[in-house]
Amino acid sequence: MFSSVWKSVASGIETQLTSYYFRGSSKLAVNGVAVILSGAGAGSLKRFLGVQFCGVNFQKLRTVGFRGMHSTVEDVKLNGFDVKILPALQDNYMYLIVDPKTREAAVVDPVDPELVIKTVQQESLTLKKVLTTHHHWDHAGGNEKLVKLFTGKLDVYGGDDRIGAMNHKVCQDDTFNIGELNVRCLSTPCHTSGHICYHVTTANGSAEGAVFTGDTLFQGGCGRFFEGTPEEMYEALCTKLSALPDVTKVFCGHEYTLQNMSFARHVEPDSKIIQDRIEWAKLRRASKDPTVPSTIGEEKTWNPFMRVNETTVQKHAGGETNPIVTMGMLRKEKDNFKA
Repeated sequence: MFSSVWKSVASGIETQLTSYYFRGSSKLAVNGVAVILSGAGAGSLKRFLGVQFCGVNFQKLRTVGFRGMHSTVEDVKLNGFDVKILPALQDNYMYLIVDPKTREAAVVDPVDPELVIKTVQQESLTLKKVLTTHHHWDHAGGNEKLVKLFTGKLDVYGGDDRIGAMNHKVCQDDTFNIGELNVRCLSTPCHTSGHICYHVTTANGSAEGAVFTGDTLFQGGCGRFFEGTPEEMYEALCTKLSALPDVTKVFCGHEYTLQNMSFARHVEPDSKIIQDRIEWAKLRRASKDPTVPSTIGEEKTWNPFMRVNETTVQKHAGGETNPIVTMGMLRKEKDNFKA
């Protein structure tokens, strides 16, 4: 019982420490007392529990947490380019996209800049670009530090003025290159109003390709509608992302697969595809292996938020035949779902 209580406390402290770090508090004095931080605005007060850490290295704590990295670093070899999966914080993923011909690279959501720089150096890569999916601190919070620490010039892409260090604002169908790879920007507002997904393909476009979806599309789920509507999420998932080739690899922003697939099973309890994926994901997570990537085609078979036009999903939503209304009902239910 004590172990479970401590794990819960440790998890909460880790979240708050990393949050304060990226909001500008890189040093923390804790001597077994509560620490109070004041923010701007009347009544703005943030509190967290101070615990005796006896010389804990804060940088290391931020990087590996109390329990080490949540997943292993993994290389995914695609047809025409490579993706290195870099775990960060409690359940985030950063990604290095590498053109093997030129060794040029771009990083997606580099919330842990030290790990990014270390990996770039170890792999002898030329890092030139930062692809930011949205402004939330656990995705964009490392941008400014990466730009400061990195020796070369970095082009920082994003779709929201709230993104730190951004010097290239992009919108729907904007394009650029990573070496000889093509990148097309997909505007997917809803989780945040300026969310961008990045679709990467080879120069001739003949290979499978990959899409980096941040907090819009997860394996088996989607992001909360913090700044958008069911209509916008329907457009993002069922129009824009669904239109990509089914073989397109999906690299999302968090390791949420088991939680999401549990909800998918709740929506479609008779789906063998969903049950098989859950068993596969359990095996992967038992050894701390990432469950990403999936594919667009796979998401269409098990992700309830991409299946709002399916009779089985609409039946779960009370027989609602309007897919956008179904989308909203599913999100509301998922927000309060306990696996």
